Amino acid sequence: MRRTEYDAGQAAKRLKVPAAAFRWARHAGLIPDPDVSSSQWSRAAVEALDAAAIRAAMSSPPISGGAAADRIADALGTPNPTAYGESANVTAFVVRRFVDRGLLADLSANPDGTLHHPDQVDQVCRRTDLADLVAADTPLGPEQAAARLRVRRVDWDHMVRLGWVRSPQSIEVRFGTSRAGAVDVALYTTASVDAVIPAHPEVDWEQLRAVEKGRRSPLASLCPAPATA
Repeated sequence: MRRTEYDAGQAAKRLKVPAAAFRWARHAGLIPDPDVSSSQWSRAAVEALDAAAIRAAMSSPPISGGAAADRIADALGTPNPTAYGESANVTAFVVRRFVDRGLLADLSANPDGTLHHPDQVDQVCRRTDLADLVAADTPLGPEQAAARLRVRRVDWDHMVRLGWVRSPQSIEVRFGTSRAGAVDVALYTTASVDAVIPAHPEVDWEQLRAVEKGRRSPLASLCPAPATA
């Protein structure tokens, strides 16, 4: 049966171009918006596309989020370690936040990883505010976030419950070698953690920090703000 509508992957296959190249060409404005639905093009629209121009726009193979993180770390003069088990100075979490900011385009359809145009990554690496951006998007776990605000973990958990801060991503942490002992740990950007205090001047932060371990959190009686339409 002759296909009459194409999504991005199908259109790339029809044109015999890499799917990442198709997505980059769309990001670059070489491909018009879908004309059938929000995600599908008509056969005529696909056949009118210039496959050679799409390939040329992606002159180099895409790189993974991890490779992009390595380039950013190198640009900051703090290369990521190559030895297994050592903590990276810049992680793929930061790269995903750069995607959220619109600084990088994600050329992957895989929710478990990202792909990027190397030239766009290099352009980001030349930004004069790169260090500030990385610092703002550096991930903090719940314990680290609580420590940064100088509050107890239970107080932090109430802030999360109240919707004062949200986690854009979580990671799986294993205890031992079995997945049976794995738990998901929420991660937060440093910028979002730092924004909590100025966003809530109604809280007596010094009093909150003075509450002793084992005592009920003053935040426990607060209710989340009603959702707005």
